[in-house]
Amino acid sequence: MRISGLTLWPIAGLAILAATAAQAADNCANANDQATMNECADKAFRASDAELNTLYRQIQGRLKDDPGAAKLLVAAQRAWVGFRDAECDFSSSGVAQGSIYPMTVLQCHDGMTRQRIKDLQNYLKCDEGDTSCPIPAAK
Repeated sequence: MRISGLTLWPIAGLAILAATAAQAADNCANANDQATMNECADKAFRASDAELNTLYRQIQGRLKDDPGAAKLLVAAQRAWVGFRDAECDFSSSGVAQGSIYPMTVLQCHDGMTRQRIKDLQNYLKCDEGDTSCPIPAAK
């Protein structure tokens, strides 16, 4: 559709995407079957994981001049991922044979990832000269 030389298809497409996102959020808020709850838990974890990865890359950027600290960051993150996975497997083991298991594991991953996000955010707020912080202050 064109009005005054403007094409409205992109606007209509954005409106459809916004409506779809709102519908998905509503579906999660009102989920009443296990498959939908599992899907919503997966979406929440994916969003947290994406935020975590963004923060991790920011910290890597601040450590670009310190290969020793960068190596320690990688080791810490790998150990944290291993701990998160093992902890969530353990804490969800009581429902391991049930349809709720995927949701339970994903909710655990999401919760632990959200805590790790807070930890990484705190690293990024270090003041210059703070000897308790391994990340240099932003320039």
